[in-house]
Amino acid sequence: MDPAEPELAVLLTGVGKRYDIVAAFAQHARVVAADPNPLAPAQYAAHHRFEVPRIQDPQYVPALRALCDEFAVGAVVPLTDLDLEVLAVARQAGELPAFVPDPEIARATFDKYETHLLLSRLGLPSPPTGLPGEAVEAFPVMVKPRWGSGARSIHRADDARAAAFFADYVREPTMVQRFMDGPEFSIDVLSDLRGCCLNAIPRTMIESRGGESIKGMVIADEELIDLGRRVAEALGVRGPATIQAFRDRQIGLGITDVNTRFGGAFPAPMYAALPGRTYPELIVRMARGEEIEPHVGEFRAGITFTRYYWQLELDAELRPTGRDIVDPPGPPAPR
Repeated sequence: MDPAEPELAVLLTGVGKRYDIVAAFAQHARVVAADPNPLAPAQYAAHHRFEVPRIQDPQYVPALRALCDEFAVGAVVPLTDLDLEVLAVARQAGELPAFVPDPEIARATFDKYETHLLLSRLGLPSPPTGLPGEAVEAFPVMVKPRWGSGARSIHRADDARAAAFFADYVREPTMVQRFMDGPEFSIDVLSDLRGCCLNAIPRTMIESRGGESIKGMVIADEELIDLGRRVAEALGVRGPATIQAFRDRQIGLGITDVNTRFGGAFPAPMYAALPGRTYPELIVRMARGEEIEPHVGEFRAGITFTRYYWQLELDAELRPTGRDIVDPPGPPAPR
């Protein structure tokens, strides 16, 4: 890099609690964290942190644009679903270098029912899904909010009466989807800015909490790897995405969710990636204009992750005090 040129930065939006992702990017580039919540803990892993307007505010994109100009940002990466479509529109208009799909894909994948319709049109496997009141092929089914997240307000219904009850009980628009009787998996993918899948890393769901995987193992499952690649390229994913699927005992694989952002179990693809190929590293390299060769299926299988919670102490000015509950912070040394 020319010494006269500013150091490239990455802007992460909606950082929330995703300290792991912010810290990982900070190892490879200057990181600017943007969040409307001044107590968002992940911002303290960034080099710079800014409170920005809420996503619905007309000044949200201009505020991000100003940060991009000030810090020579080469990539804007959302860490939440909420601003995906806003960033996609801004990217299409040439306002932000956002690593997101086209607006219509961001819009469709935010609505789980529209996701089902989109996958079906593209010939990708999705469980039988309908709206409340429509005929159901077979029970049991899952009644889910169309715009839900974090496994919120999801209910199993074993007959039509129960399905109608839960559709009325959940105070938002719902959909009805076949209950998938089999193991659940997630596939963490990364694509380049042309929509070419660079890698697809599947993992098991050993345990989840609030819809987020907290224990899992990376597996070398060729069928899942191929499914991840197909979905990423059919949707024109740019940057990261996480595909959730079940392997039903009768109908086989069925995709239940597509998030065109980093998934909750971010450590899995980090641990499994080969040296120099973690997703944050590759995004930084792409932001610098580098072409990345696809390496789908090249990762370390058998890696297990188990996640835990931590916290920060802030002073009266909301600055980290540097104190911690244990000294040094982190797990005890091996005996």
